[in-house]
Amino acid sequence: MIPVSLIQEAIEWRRQFHSRPELGYHEDETSQRVAALLREFGLQVHTGLAGTGVVGTLENGPGPAIGFRADMDALPITELGDAPWRSSQPGVMHACGHDGHTAMLLAAAKHLSATRRFSGTLHFVFQPAEENLGGARKMVADGLFTLFPMDAIYGLHNWPGLPVGHVAVNSGPMMASLDAFEITLRGKSCHAAMPENGADPIVAAAQLILALQTIPARRLSPLSSAVVSITQINGGEAINVIPESVVLRGTLRCLQADVRSRVRGMIDDFVTTFTAPLGIDGSIDYLTDYPVTCNHAAAAQQVRDCALALLPTEQVHWETSPSMASEDFACMLEACPGAYFWIGADGEVPSAPLHNARYDFNDDVIPEGVTFWTALAEKLLPLG
Repeated sequence: MIPVSLIQEAIEWRRQFHSRPELGYHEDETSQRVAALLREFGLQVHTGLAGTGVVGTLENGPGPAIGFRADMDALPITELGDAPWRSSQPGVMHACGHDGHTAMLLAAAKHLSATRRFSGTLHFVFQPAEENLGGARKMVADGLFTLFPMDAIYGLHNWPGLPVGHVAVNSGPMMASLDAFEITLRGKSCHAAMPENGADPIVAAAQLILALQTIPARRLSPLSSAVVSITQINGGEAINVIPESVVLRGTLRCLQADVRSRVRGMIDDFVTTFTAPLGIDGSIDYLTDYPVTCNHAAAAQQVRDCALALLPTEQVHWETSPSMASEDFACMLEACPGAYFWIGADGEVPSAPLHNARYDFNDDVIPEGVTFWTALAEKLLPLG
């Protein structure tokens, strides 16, 4: 049983983090606070992985080594909520619940350091820069699994649309891959009243955007999952001038690695060949790439078994529909076995969506998350 006093403490931590959000790789205050609390709990603390990453280690006898991960960064969004703990940083807010993830994992670390009903080693991994900046990959590159060898690593995310007290996990994909790209279309500038004297990249951009939508609609099987979205268009300086160039930015999401590879090739072909007859030179650069967040079946089964031991069967969702959103915990799962799962966020009033300016982490999730982390640690690292 998690002490009520600890839950209240975790809620206070969560609200403090929410009021002082920091963007990826700039989580200096958050990182320092996390490290200080972990030391206060008696853990060994390592800082500096991926710049602001923190790892707290709790050893208690012989046994496997397991990692639990939480993300710490906020988003470049202006908060529209009016809670007393709303963001004090203009244009930055915790719109994805990383404040709650961090608080829950801290509380689990404090509780487990006091109870020690496990045998083995727990690594509490606090990751920076999850939001499109590849903090997980950077932690791996900086030696996360070399410095802290783990038999498995686990991560969770609060999930609007799923009621509080519910858990969802799959034996395979949970989240889609992410390829963020920038397309540059270079034409020939001219007077807008005399388009025949130039090559119009805006018209080419309009046609290319529509053409790219034929990839998931007509070039893939309906059984293959892919989303191609253009989210930014930039070009032009005057209403009477056809510009020299237009820049498009967007994302590709897929649930299968082979589909991802095929679609990337199709996008490359469209950019370079579709625009050529229009007199436009097209090029593409990939800015960010995350693999599919694909669980290891045995680790996912451990999460499911733990959930079934805690919750009624109808509150445990197995082999649920994956999300086409992305998660860089995928990079940790490429380097180490493990599983990623969702815990419900909807109370009597449904949660605002993730990445919404009115989103606020539901504090009713905190006891659920701390209880689950504790139970999973004790299941994976049983006392002899």
